[in-house]
Amino acid sequence: MHASTGTETKFAGSSCNDLVTSDGAGSTIISGHFDKRIRFWDIRTEMSANDIMLQGKVTSLDLSRDNNYLLACVRDDTIQLIDLRMNTIVRSFSHESFKVGCDWSRAAFGPGGRLLSVGAADGAAYVWNTHSGRLETILKDHTSAVTAVSWHPQSGLLASVDRGKRAVIWGDL
Repeated sequence: MHASTGTETKFAGSSCNDLVTSDGAGSTIISGHFDKRIRFWDIRTEMSANDIMLQGKVTSLDLSRDNNYLLACVRDDTIQLIDLRMNTIVRSFSHESFKVGCDWSRAAFGPGGRLLSVGAADGAAYVWNTHSGRLETILKDHTSAVTAVSWHPQSGLLASVDRGKRAVIWGDL
């Protein structure tokens, strides 16, 4: 049994759909909300440190391995890349056929952070290059909205799952 170091409660201010911790000490928490905000919390203080307003509900967050970048999947059918060193959006990813499939759609960085993937309402997984902003590929093998994607941590293997409970493993990307 571990000794408790204490519990602290924060008032989120809006329905929170996802959160990540952005530093090794765990003193900064980033939360994505249905009120279109990403909030930054310093656990040593009472209030949110600051926030970023987006154009739609935030459905998921993913942190790059170096803790410098944050992906936000947004219900305005975009994926926003945020540089956490400046707390600014540095790139927006979208495509005419890409539509976020649900309020809990997950976007994820690939290993090394060069690629990102997200599922879509049309049953496809979209893969973008984070450096160029270019859409690399559209992987279509689902018959219902893709709700989550996950990359193997050391390879280019990508898994996706849809609302119909079907999972697909995609080869090295």
